[in-house]
Formats: sequence, structure tokens, C-alpha cells
Amino acid sequence: MTNYAQIALDTLFQRYDLLPKEKRYHGKWSYDIGVVLLGVKEAYHQTNEKKYLDYIKETMDFYIQSDGTIRGYSFDAMNIDYINNGKLLFLLYKETKENKYKLALDLLYQQLQEMPRTKEGSFWHKKIYPNQVWLDGLYMGAPFLAEYACTFDKPADLADVIQQFTHCYQQTVDPTTGLLYHAWDEAKIQPWANPETGCSAHFWGRSIGWFMMALVDTMALLPADVPKEALVEMFEKTLQALAKVRATENVWYQVLDKGDKKGNYLEASASSMICYAMAKAIQLGVISEKWQSFAAETYQGIIEEFVFITNEGWLNLIRNCEVAGLGGPDKRDGSFVYYISEPIITNDFKGYGAFLQASLLLQPLSKEG
Repeated sequence: MTNYAQIALDTLFQRYDLLPKEKRYHGKWSYDIGVVLLGVKEAYHQTNEKKYLDYIKETMDFYIQSDGTIRGYSFDAMNIDYINNGKLLFLLYKETKENKYKLALDLLYQQLQEMPRTKEGSFWHKKIYPNQVWLDGLYMGAPFLAEYACTFDKPADLADVIQQFTHCYQQTVDPTTGLLYHAWDEAKIQPWANPETGCSAHFWGRSIGWFMMALVDTMALLPADVPKEALVEMFEKTLQALAKVRATENVWYQVLDKGDKKGNYLEASASSMICYAMAKAIQLGVISEKWQSFAAETYQGIIEEFVFITNEGWLNLIRNCEVAGLGGPDKRDGSFVYYISEPIITNDFKGYGAFLQASLLLQPLSKEG
């Protein structure tokens, strides 16, 4: 049986010597690097092979300076995307005991302490997006805050983590479908926001993928004595809603509930994220094993729809939405036409990283590699 997890890892190592120096990044502290490296971290945990730890360390050492400052990072931007790569620093600090990693962790934690919030306590997505909560931001910030709280004994922060999910879910869930809108504007003044609810107009696949990954990664970190019922309920309800809009190909559309609308397309990153979240929830015992076949069908659908092996034996993941957001200088309006008009690319790291993470759960590596 073909092990796509191993092929995806081997491809990554052969294609990219040092991720930050790739032309797509130009040294930026870019959150999607973290999505890929979390897959490499899982490979390290499965095999204990030093090459995986070294790959993470070399990448992070490009950014993390000896005094704990981070190249390409701006504290004042109050950008929750900047937190994601910090998830890798817990592993590096544990393995190396180098103080620069602890200093960088403290810096990112301090950002979360100073992040502007909505009245009920949800983090803004960025300082330039005032009063706005995006589903993406839960993935960027919540698992990091949970791991910091557990690692450095700050139990009060765990209640904050849970309320971040609770408030976001309450504000973005559609009572009819059970799906979550991409974002919510507390002030209800953004051009993309519904003036009555504050929600954006559509169910964007990857945004719910981010949310589902965030939930399951956070649940995996929480201590046994921290109640998880609220998170489990959110996960189950959202998964049931997603099951209703899965395409006949067993994957998901860019705009989840508009599969029959011209221009919509089956999208790799959302499908991979949802697949990963399901597989991890089953592994954790968060959801019933009756979902096992659903997850396996989804993974097979991803392989059939999105995975191509090149002549060199490298893995390509096609049909990833490159980026999607709301507002900003480009005045992104959150319309259906907007979501289907963003560039569709191959091997986008948000999709590739999610596929790698899903593959490692569904096709674990042997100790022999």
C-alpha cells in the first residue's frame, strides 16, 4: 500500500532545504510554515528520527535570534497569525533547553496578553481588523495558549482558551445549517458584515477547517481535569453539519453549501483539514469510531481528487485556494464570487501541511521510517 505520509515528507525534504528562503516567503514569519512543520513534528514523534527534529530546528533558527527576538515579526501589529509558528518552539525548548526558545515563547505569550479583544473577550484577528473575530484566528492562537498554560503552569489561561472557542462559535454558527460563517464583526459596520448579525456572508471551507483543527489540537493538550464537554459538543455539531455538505467525491467545496453553483470547486486544503481533525478526534476518543469509515472515505477522496505523483516520485497537492480574507486594502467583500476568484494553486503549504498531518494519522510511519 502506498504510504502518502512518507512520500509527502520525502518530497518536502527534497524540494525545500530551508523553508524561509523559498521565494514565496522571502524570510517572512509566515504562519503556513508552521502548518507544515507540525506535520514534521508528528513524524518525529512517530519515528524519533533526528532528521525531523533537525529540519524543524533549522527552520526556526532562521527566525529565532539568541535574545529571543523573532526575525520578520512585529509585536505591535497584534496579528494573531504570528502566533502559529510558535507552536514548534515548545518542542525545541524541551529537546534543547536553549533559552532563546523560552524567550520567544514568552514574547508570543505576551502578545496574546496584550491583544485587543471584543467586549466578551475574543481576540481581534489583527489590529488592522478591529472588532473582528475570524475562524482562522482560533487555530493560530488557541492551541498555543493552551500549550503555554500547560507547560508553564498558568491554569487560568485554560478558561480563556475555552471561552475563545465558545464565543466564536456562538457568534458565527448558522442555526439552520450548523455551519460557521468565516468571520464576525462585533461593530457590525464592515462592508462584508450582515448589519443585523455581524457575520460574513458565506461558509468558506478552509475557515471551518481551521476551526476544526484548532478544536482538536486544543483538546489534545488540555489536562484531564479541565472540562472539555463544550469543545466536544462544538466539534460534533460542526462535523455533523459538514457531513451534510460533503460532495459525492467525499471531499468539500471551496464554498461549502454551494456545490451546484457555477465556478465553485472541490478544494484540497479544507478537505485535508477536516480529514485531519476527524482522524485526530477519533484517536483522542472525542468522537465515536463510527466516524472511522467517513474519515477513511474522505482521505481516499483527497488522494483521488487532489494528489498527483510526479515523474520524480514527488507529491503534488492540487487545487488549493491560495488565500482568502475579508476587507482590507483589497476591499474583499466575502461574496461567493470573491471566494471562487482567489488564485487556485498547487502545493500551498496550508493544504500541503494539513494533508501531511492527516496522512500521518491515517498512515502512521514505522519506527524504521
